[in-house]
Amino acid sequence: MFEPKIVCFVCKWCTSAGADLAGTSRLKYSPNGINLRFMCSSRVDPEHIMWAFRQGADGVLVGGCHPGDCHYQDGNYRTQTRMALLRRVLDQLGIESSRLRLEWISAAEGKKFAEVMDNFSEELRKKGPLSLASKEMTV
Repeated sequence: MFEPKIVCFVCKWCTSAGADLAGTSRLKYSPNGINLRFMCSSRVDPEHIMWAFRQGADGVLVGGCHPGDCHYQDGNYRTQTRMALLRRVLDQLGIESSRLRLEWISAAEGKKFAEVMDNFSEELRKKGPLSLASKEMTV
């Protein structure tokens, strides 16, 4: 059975801590993701996401603090705008925009992190692997 590869760009302050809580709470969830920690979700550049897809990711998760709780004031609002624009670009490149997921997960939401990983993994299993053989991948 196909197992998707998910690259997770996570905020150091919230989503990364939520992932740690899921682990220390011994919650069972899909092991398909690898977390790359950023100081803020707003530091995730679209080029990072395109890099992940070029490297073989079947899906990309960007996780940050809930709106209004960003440690860098309005970073997550910038992330939200940037991800909306990037979804349009992905669609134009022939990559399903649903392969990019944005989630707000706080440090206290280990259970939510586990649920998001399970849900996203299952969605990607249904879609199958991402094939970029014939797609031009520059932004």
